Amino acid sequence: MTGMEKILHAELGVAREPLRAPFGFKGGTLRELWQVCVRLTLEGGESGMGVGVQSVLWSDPAVFCAYDEAGGNEKMLDVTRHALRLLRGMTFTTPPEMTAALVPRLLAGARERLGRAQVPQTFVLNALVAVDFALWQLWNQKHGDGTFGALAQAFCPALNGHETVLGGIPLITYHTPEAEVRGLLEGGAFLLKIKIGSDPNGDGDTAAMLAWDTARLREIHAAASAYTTPYTDCGRPVYYLDANGRYPNRDWLLRLLDAADRMGALERIVLLEEPFPEGAPAFVGDLPVRAAGDESAHSAADVARLTGEYGYAAIACKPIAKTLSVTLEMVRAAQKSGAVCFCADLTVPPVLLDWNMSLAARLPRVPGLRAGVVESNGPQNYTDWQRLDAMCAVPRAPWRAGQNGLYRLCGAFYGQSGLFSPLPAYAKLLKGGAGHAPMGE
Repeated sequence: MTGMEKILHAELGVAREPLRAPFGFKGGTLRELWQVCVRLTLEGGESGMGVGVQSVLWSDPAVFCAYDEAGGNEKMLDVTRHALRLLRGMTFTTPPEMTAALVPRLLAGARERLGRAQVPQTFVLNALVAVDFALWQLWNQKHGDGTFGALAQAFCPALNGHETVLGGIPLITYHTPEAEVRGLLEGGAFLLKIKIGSDPNGDGDTAAMLAWDTARLREIHAAASAYTTPYTDCGRPVYYLDANGRYPNRDWLLRLLDAADRMGALERIVLLEEPFPEGAPAFVGDLPVRAAGDESAHSAADVARLTGEYGYAAIACKPIAKTLSVTLEMVRAAQKSGAVCFCADLTVPPVLLDWNMSLAARLPRVPGLRAGVVESNGPQNYTDWQRLDAMCAVPRAPWRAGQNGLYRLCGAFYGQSGLFSPLPAYAKLLKGGAGHAPMGE
């Protein structure tokens, strides 16, 4: 699968997308997300285009807090620019090889530029998403057949599932009103992703965080208890708690789980994601819920460590946040360990939802669920989801039209979903249109 052509040109554009309302998690709040577009062109004229979404708060809260929101996004964009400078003149081989070669150099550069030795690898991977997808478009032109199935067969043969529906996972942030939660349940949602770890007073008080999280879970559980669903083993909506590393240790986490048990919600928690800070892991194999790794899992080696040493039984897959190349390696490692994988979101636009759905549709189901699932909270959070949908290679695709909490995967989804097609609407960002950002030298 190797070739001798070099990457001749690398282009970059960016658009700032406002959110409908403040988006709270990890103790912070987002008000906009930057969409990044990259185009890579080979000596022979073939080009590949990729889109990514930056989330500095998710990938490195320290950078988010050290700068204003736009300043943090500029720091991540600098990493993407650095990647494109490194790629120009590089021989095209395979996306996993090329992304793996970039990561250590970009990580060292980011740590030097930011003056911090502990910049997490997720910060660099998030910055590389658009680059990696552009590389996959080039790979398809050289070796693929225009389908995700060919890519999976070549790089991760165990991705052989074929779901006909995917349950959409809506996101319940700190600021999501109860009326909206009830509306999601009324619409058929059966797996609610609930952000916990709030800092209600802005002072880092763990006891206040626990009290807030307990009250929030009680409120949501009361609302969800009125609904039934055929898509879970218990016949009721279930919960996916995302702590984003906010609980300092097992003692505080067990207090939350004890509170969940007392209110009757414990048996409904099918996933508990990233409970502890990345630098302070603890054993989770004996918890009464299935613990999942997210920010702490940057590689296949991390997956092996989390599952083998700490008892994690699930891994959040984010090709739209950690690159598809790294995600495929993580899926292989998770399947070897017996851990389940699922696809989480980064509040991505429709063009990236297609990539996430393509992976989610081929993964084994999460225990406790009777359908595959994929998180997509973009329709809840972007000011104009329909405009973004129109920018896809296949606008208004039927598989992106969620109904009754489900995405129905028609034949066209598996045959030709547009993942490897040109993106003319995004290409306009590369030509000096609104939102354009020069790559720089």
